[in-house]
Amino acid sequence: MHATRDSRITAGIVALGAIALLIGGAFAGLILEGAHDLSGAAAAFDGYLLRVPRFTLWQAALSTLLSVAPALLVARALARHPAFPGRRLILQLFTLPLALPAIVAALGILALYGRAGYFAGVFAGLGGGEWPGIYGLSGILVAHVFFNLPLATRLFLESLGTIPADQWRLASQLGMSARPAFRLIEWPVLRAALPGIAGLVFMLCITSFTIVLTLGGGPAATTLEVAIYQALRFDFDPARAVVLTLLQIALTFIVVVALTRLGANAVGDANLPVAPRRYLSAGRMESVLNGGLIVLALLFVAGPMAATVVSGLEADLGRLAGEEAVRRATLTSAGLALLAALLSVTLSLALIAARRALALRRRAGSAMSLLEHAADTGAGFVLVVPPIVLGAGWFLALRSITDVFAIAPVMVVAVNAVMAMPFSIRAIRPAYDAASERHERLCLALGISGWTRLSLIDWPSLRRPLATGFAFAMALSLGDLGVIALFGSDSVQTLPYLLLARMGSYRTADAAGLALLLGLVCLMLVVVADWLGREGKS
Repeated sequence: MHATRDSRITAGIVALGAIALLIGGAFAGLILEGAHDLSGAAAAFDGYLLRVPRFTLWQAALSTLLSVAPALLVARALARHPAFPGRRLILQLFTLPLALPAIVAALGILALYGRAGYFAGVFAGLGGGEWPGIYGLSGILVAHVFFNLPLATRLFLESLGTIPADQWRLASQLGMSARPAFRLIEWPVLRAALPGIAGLVFMLCITSFTIVLTLGGGPAATTLEVAIYQALRFDFDPARAVVLTLLQIALTFIVVVALTRLGANAVGDANLPVAPRRYLSAGRMESVLNGGLIVLALLFVAGPMAATVVSGLEADLGRLAGEEAVRRATLTSAGLALLAALLSVTLSLALIAARRALALRRRAGSAMSLLEHAADTGAGFVLVVPPIVLGAGWFLALRSITDVFAIAPVMVVAVNAVMAMPFSIRAIRPAYDAASERHERLCLALGISGWTRLSLIDWPSLRRPLATGFAFAMALSLGDLGVIALFGSDSVQTLPYLLLARMGSYRTADAAGLALLLGLVCLMLVVVADWLGREGKS
């Protein structure tokens, strides 16, 4: 009995140790560098250091407002019209930005609204002069709304779906119109969900790296994470990088604590219950307004994706496919993403199994032990430390020991694996707990444990959830630019890194072709993960 549980608990301890090593090593690098150069760290407190956190908070607040306010209206419009033409397709389309790499979305936005974008002539005509493009704060805001409006819409729609049918029946019997129905039935639910959803979007915006790097447009539009990257890769100012990193950690910690208190879901759910329900019939004017809202939101979200496809198809894809650099970057991306996904689901399964074993061993009514609490929330620690912060800490820790660019593969795999763990755990944990509930007594009675139990007893129930977590983790790793931006070099390049390099050298046609390739692969992986998750629930 104890052998079975001990093996799972041991695996969980190893997983927690790996997470602690990754985060602790980064912190050690930061602390040692700060202690080594105290005068430099003190000198880093200047006007620039004050301006960057201020812009980080400002753009996050604006992005949150511009994402959440329209999302509330779009969600209500979708809820009020369950028979809206193409409603299911629209909701599926709203899941795609979650899977699209940020650099691919940025390129699609530039293809639409950039200086040479498809709408450049329209904007130039409206402004009476040459269109300067969408770089700077405006570009950041558009990109953040593109990603977060669909997410917030689906989360608000999930909240509206929790309204009891009895309330709608009673409202219908009383002949209640749209305005009092919103005030008395819908708004209380939306108001309760609003702080958590707004907090989640705010968190995503203050930790946005790729969007700001590609669309920021200079020092005036720089966030903390981009400033950390610039301090290490361009200025090589470790003291400034340390101070910026500590500020970023403090900022994300405060937001994560606030999110926890608000009950926000930091992972989100791509499979929200969106089955049509018959509400009060909407009047003609309301139907027209709601339909217009839905169509505008659809065009806004679909536009950059369509632009990415069109501009990608205009590129010389045959020549790109034949380039040695592209083939090498593709193989590097695939290999690193494969290893990161495998490590992510392995660590996730170890934590899930350890948590279950500790919960079974705990007496009814007793408090959770520190180890059980760590196994339950250990993967959530990574939310406080963004990838660029982990990369910066290890960059500083290793630069005096070895060639930091030579260990790029190890850092990319390790950081991406841990950052994908919250998603993997979300996919695997319900199935593991259900399988344990069914088979725990049998395994204890027969003395089945360890690998034998996993392969013979648990595997049939875990096969699809593990594949779901694996596919999602691989998609996240394929599209990540945070760590490879610091550790990448001519010898180690991934597709996002190569895409960024082509954008930086103004080879926009090549960048568009690479974006199409990367976006299609990531979307395919997420579609597979979504399908596996749905099949596992059926």
